[in-house]
Amino acid sequence: MQTVKERVSEIIQAQPDDSSFDEILRELAFSRMVDRGLEDSRQSRLISSEEMEHRIRTWQK
Repeated sequence: MQTVKERVSEIIQAQPDDSSFDEILRELAFSRMVDRGLEDSRQSRLISSEEMEHRIRTWQK
């Protein structure tokens, strides 16, 4: 299993040499969101599409 430092380094190294600071931060944030989503799925912390649709509708009011 990779350490956090190793994973961050891997993500940064995978970026093009001309990547901006903001682009790298976006990639790191995206990776973290994916990891959190996968962990939520493994822990069965899920909601249905219908429930998500309902929540989004309440946000739009």
